[in-house]
Amino acid sequence: MGQFLFMIQITPTIQIDEREIQFEYIRASGPGGQNVNKVATAVQLRFNVTTTSLPDEVKQRLINFAGNRVTKEGILIIEAKKFRTQEQNREDATRRFLELVRRSIIKPRKRIKTIPTRSSHEKRIKAKKQRGAIKKTRQNRSYE
Repeated sequence: MGQFLFMIQITPTIQIDEREIQFEYIRASGPGGQNVNKVATAVQLRFNVTTTSLPDEVKQRLINFAGNRVTKEGILIIEAKKFRTQEQNREDATRRFLELVRRSIIKPRKRIKTIPTRSSHEKRIKAKKQRGAIKKTRQNRSYE
């Protein structure tokens, strides 16, 4: 039998193979009553950023956005334990992962340095002088 390939479409040109994402189910802390110690409802999504088919610049931005959620080996770990069911936590982890990838695809605009205009500079200096004058009138005077 043939195996189905599932590709997660991020943009028309960028897609992620579903096999690159691993899910691990662990026990969650928090609400759940007696069930909390028996059922592994929390989900850990693991994604190896370094070996993925994403473009290099996207990989780098993804690592920067993820911050301390990426291990030294380059594995992105997203934990989801908000809900009481595995399915909901799996969907939550997947949604958060895709949101992070979509954010990292957007190329940041380069900042263009600007120089303050002459009038804005003069306006600022004038305001500082006025403020200084107000403070000068508040100073204690010696009455000799």
